Amino acid sequence: MVQSYKQKPQLQKTYDTIIIGSGMGGLATAAILAKEGHKVLVLERHYTAGGFTHIFKRKGFEWDVGIHYIGNVQSEKSILRKIFNYVSDSQLEWADMGPVYDRIIIGDKPYHFVKGVSNFKESMIAAFPDEEHAINTYVDTVFKAAKTSRNFYLTKAIPPFLNRLIGWYLKRPFHKFSDQTTYEVLRSITDNEALIKVLTGQYGDYGLPPKQSSFSMHASVACHYFDGGSFPIGGSSQIVKTIDPVIAASGGTILVSAEVKEVIIKNNKAIGVQMKDGHVFKAKNIVSSAGIVTTYTTLLPEATVIKHKLNKQLQQVKPSVAHVSLYLGLEGTPEALQIPKTNQWIYPAEGDHDTCVENYLNDLSQPFPVVYISFPCAKDPDWSNRYPGKSSIDIITLIPYETFEKWSDTSWKKRGDDYEAIKENITNRLLTELYKQLPQVEGKIVHQELSTPLTTKHFVNYQTGEIYGLDHTPSRFRQPFLKPRTPIKNFYLTGQDIVTAGVAGALFSGVLTSIAITGKNILSKV
Repeated sequence: MVQSYKQKPQLQKTYDTIIIGSGMGGLATAAILAKEGHKVLVLERHYTAGGFTHIFKRKGFEWDVGIHYIGNVQSEKSILRKIFNYVSDSQLEWADMGPVYDRIIIGDKPYHFVKGVSNFKESMIAAFPDEEHAINTYVDTVFKAAKTSRNFYLTKAIPPFLNRLIGWYLKRPFHKFSDQTTYEVLRSITDNEALIKVLTGQYGDYGLPPKQSSFSMHASVACHYFDGGSFPIGGSSQIVKTIDPVIAASGGTILVSAEVKEVIIKNNKAIGVQMKDGHVFKAKNIVSSAGIVTTYTTLLPEATVIKHKLNKQLQQVKPSVAHVSLYLGLEGTPEALQIPKTNQWIYPAEGDHDTCVENYLNDLSQPFPVVYISFPCAKDPDWSNRYPGKSSIDIITLIPYETFEKWSDTSWKKRGDDYEAIKENITNRLLTELYKQLPQVEGKIVHQELSTPLTTKHFVNYQTGEIYGLDHTPSRFRQPFLKPRTPIKNFYLTGQDIVTAGVAGALFSGVLTSIAITGKNILSKV
């Protein structure tokens, strides 16, 4: 069972593996290693486990912090579904979001991303009848790029000598796509800027507009959702709830309110962790799921960082975008309020995505470059059992960390009037966007709360409140150090930084890290 470190539970002094951070990557690594017989200790500094998969509750409502929809889990045969089944002993269940998973709204014009590849193509061709050839080519190119990723990611887990031998050969097909930006690839297929804007209407799922993002990242997201979107039945807290017993079955524990001060390194070997209160836990393997920036800047001894030039590695990558999220609680059932399951992606009518982002970053009073609206209450068939007569909505947009940086030394909930005034302004602007799409919910909101990049920093420990770990630029996929093994013996990384953004990437990182630690072909067991 998940326990609190504050309660001083009965714990062992030594474990097979200690994992720092309980996000999806940490949980997946812990569950897979537990199935290999490891006694695992997962240490989470927050008072609730799950990283971006956790939920929070207020005044008779709950909100999912990071999970809004997952693709590729509808079919029992999909590899992602099999991994989820493996780490949760098939206890995690999914609800299909229905035929339209994403509605891309450019100005006032909606475009529908429809479940199923042929339906998706039909919907796009109906909107752009002259672009049939380009749309077919686009879908083919997405599949080609996505297909190359498996070998690329497996090179991160195979032994170093094998990597030196055949790594270049396994990575080459992937780099053909990853070295190009999303815009470069799409512009080679079509010169219709309106079509490009619609096809890249999910860029908020990985945080970078088309002229900056690697096409491989775009392709993996687009491909991920072609068969539709799903939501965990019972909300995203079910992820921790179903994985926890798997970890416990091998004598392992998830410990919350348990902040690690430093990883203990002796003779270039990780042997344990020192907690903030001075207590020491020892283990054969130490895994950080805290993100590479946090790991190298705060968790490792400075001498180790300098010795292996780890700070030089960090200069090769940039943190991803920060965001604000508006959490709304409403009176009335999802049915009564006519709340859809479909996500809404709202973009300005004028300008391409990159121009809109640039204009906004230069002047925050410009239109939001993207507004994403998600309706967890409608997606989760169990919602009304838990919260009868109520509904919930999440609204997200990008915001630079610098907007709030001057309050970074203040504490949560006590950041002062000026800070609250900025939040109120953003909240009102986001509500205006909501009422344009769902006028019927106006007057029904009984609770509203806006999180900022400082909230993300406070709870998830990302230094600049970033949501997707590292930026997914073409150069990111050329960094050889973004892998489970580190130059320190028995010290490993897991999480979205070593694969790609989001829950699916973090889940797969757990497989890669487990392969690196055990030397076993974990995928064959899944």
